[in-house]
Amino acid sequence: MQSLVLASSSPRRAALLSEAGFEFEILPPGVAEKFNIAFTLRELTVWNAIRKGMSIAQTRPDAVVLAADTLVALNQEILGKPASLNEAAQMLRRLSGRIHEVCSAVLIYHQTSGRSTVLHDISRVRFRRLNAATIKNYLAKVDPLDKAGAYAAQGSGAELIHKRSRLADGKDNRRIGEIRHTSKNI
Repeated sequence: MQSLVLASSSPRRAALLSEAGFEFEILPPGVAEKFNIAFTLRELTVWNAIRKGMSIAQTRPDAVVLAADTLVALNQEILGKPASLNEAAQMLRRLSGRIHEVCSAVLIYHQTSGRSTVLHDISRVRFRRLNAATIKNYLAKVDPLDKAGAYAAQGSGAELIHKRSRLADGKDNRRIGEIRHTSKNI
């Protein structure tokens, strides 16, 4: 079996793969995520995942490379990762009580064979109404600077969410089964 490389510095992505029983190496990509208003939310997350994965695949052509990107959009305005705690708090205030979309894209790529698969998933999320104390408590529990929209739906972030629904095909949001199947067959 070929080695699997996670092209990410995200502790959450590494934890998801570990929890699913994957053995993998972590190599953070040296590419900055891009935000281009000419792209849709889906296009931008797919593009970022491909750029991240390709940057690692060039150095590890015999490995199966898994790269991902997640972005949040509020009224079609894309929210990436906040640059500071103040910006994180501002994002959470903007999302409070509102519906927004979350898109994640995953690239699974083997450069030597030229085989690849891109998966994407879009969810509609409604936040609870958040007061200043709730936001302050949340920010004290997590590092929001590595999360699009300043939150993750797992762990403490679940406290912020009133309701989440899938806009794609109704499968499990994490798509671990698809990733397992594709990475073994690529």
